[in-house]
Amino acid sequence: MKTRRFGKEGIEISEVGLGCWQIGGNWGEVDEATARSVLTAAVESGVTFFDTANVYGDGRSESLIGKFLKEETPDELFIATKVGRGPMYPGDYTEAGVRADIEASLSRLGVETLDLVQTHCVPSEIMRSGEIYEWLQAMVDEGKIRRIGASVETVAEAEMLIENLESLYSLQVIFNVFRQKLIATVLEKAKEREIGIIARVPLASGLLSGKFSADTAFGEEDHRNFNKDGDAFNVGETFAGVPFDKGLEFVKKIESIVPEGTGLAEMALRWILDFDAVSTVIPGASRPEQAIRNASASDQERLSDDVHQQLKALYDTEIESAVRGAY
Repeated sequence: MKTRRFGKEGIEISEVGLGCWQIGGNWGEVDEATARSVLTAAVESGVTFFDTANVYGDGRSESLIGKFLKEETPDELFIATKVGRGPMYPGDYTEAGVRADIEASLSRLGVETLDLVQTHCVPSEIMRSGEIYEWLQAMVDEGKIRRIGASVETVAEAEMLIENLESLYSLQVIFNVFRQKLIATVLEKAKEREIGIIARVPLASGLLSGKFSADTAFGEEDHRNFNKDGDAFNVGETFAGVPFDKGLEFVKKIESIVPEGTGLAEMALRWILDFDAVSTVIPGASRPEQAIRNASASDQERLSDDVHQQLKALYDTEIESAVRGAY
């Protein structure tokens, strides 16, 4: 596993991390033993960066990571969590509420200080007002948080924070073959200001694994069922905002571009890693073999310029117009 510089401090983290939404149970039930095996497989594959949130499984993801940390060496792992969703969303933000959620995350993770707290796709007006970042900075000053980041939905939000939030350490963005808009703006601006970039939804909720078909059915509690059209939250978080049937069509075309000897998922992750502004990519996993496969993208060679050009052309001519939701 290769590492990359993360943010202004020059911390080194694994270039492939682990997104821990799935082990919270929001993608269908993942029992505790399986979740533990996923975390173990990731670490044994060289992963040092875990991304979670207080609302993943109503705290279950953080709790499982907390149990795992008791058995591992916490100093070797970087744990990023989030605040800003749940009951306070979209307009009931108070310092007391944010502080209570941070204290709960500290307790579930079993740590005295959180490595990174990101605002969790809070409304643009909340970001713009800046109050929530002042509250988080107060907790940095108290030693409860080390760094402040933001998970955002749109290019405009990312640019606004890069330009205006001095305390911003990192940005978490949706970035994959289906969502290329931020290449022209956000990546370079973040790189210039040494702001870490965490790429989420890298496999478009599994579409870019190539394992789905028109007959694939998702469980009732799986967001790929109940949010496929954005009925519960931003549609971009599910299949990267691309309609499922159109996504299957795009995947067939992308499969014809995959270099020989490389899997579709590995190529999709490698494509993201080919952008040096990216600090880490955080695919999720509900089985240990998925975590191992995802980590292997770090061993892949950089994709050829021809592959990059073909994927950009496909995005420009067909995919971009199909992307729905705030972008």
